[in-house]
Amino acid sequence: MRFERFIVAVAAVAAVLATARLGLWQLDRARQRTALQSALDERRDLPPLAGRALARSEDEAQLQLHRRIELLGVWRDDATVYLDNRQMDGRPGFFVITPLLLADGTAVLVQRGWLPRDPQDRARVQAPGTPPGEVRVEARVAPPPSRLFEMAGSDVGVIRQNLDVAAFARELRLTLRPLSVLQEGPAEPGATALQRRWPAPAADVHKHHGYAAQWFGLSALITGLYVWFQLIRPRRQDAR
Repeated sequence: MRFERFIVAVAAVAAVLATARLGLWQLDRARQRTALQSALDERRDLPPLAGRALARSEDEAQLQLHRRIELLGVWRDDATVYLDNRQMDGRPGFFVITPLLLADGTAVLVQRGWLPRDPQDRARVQAPGTPPGEVRVEARVAPPPSRLFEMAGSDVGVIRQNLDVAAFARELRLTLRPLSVLQEGPAEPGATALQRRWPAPAADVHKHHGYAAQWFGLSALITGLYVWFQLIRPRRQDAR
């Protein structure tokens, strides 16, 4: 009987320590995310980058994420693709992606905005207007478009599920910068259907606080159950 109580006590202590440690780890993650959020906020408040400063390597791109930038270039309208199953304000639709040719011959993927899906024919897309000649694009540096689960064969054609920068560069025979930019500001004439209510970049600090509360709550629950079933309840039974 004593051995069984010893085993239960050891297991309870180990579980309490483990869950408490996980709670502390989540708090540490929250502190890291808070620092990251501060850095993101500072970057957004910095003056816009000049187009010539746009990153050419992935390491440089990481340092420019979420910075505002002004680009001059020419749209490759023939290379526009529509990423399916993308949402804005909770509505399904497409992200419109068009390469912008820069003066040095390279290009950058511009996430130009969002278009709603045709409820009658999901394969039909109303192409937005694209101004000819050189254009000025006000944007925010961002990672390449996020990847979703895809079926085989959904990475080709005008409507795609995902877009791999390196593979798309080979397909177009272009040198693409290792990032993308989110176009901001009002839609150009002829592209009034485009919406650009991009979500503000967030570090998900509250998520880690929630996880920490769950782990600490579980630690407290294990402690309470052990005290009740192993200490208080047996003493009450003995007293009877």
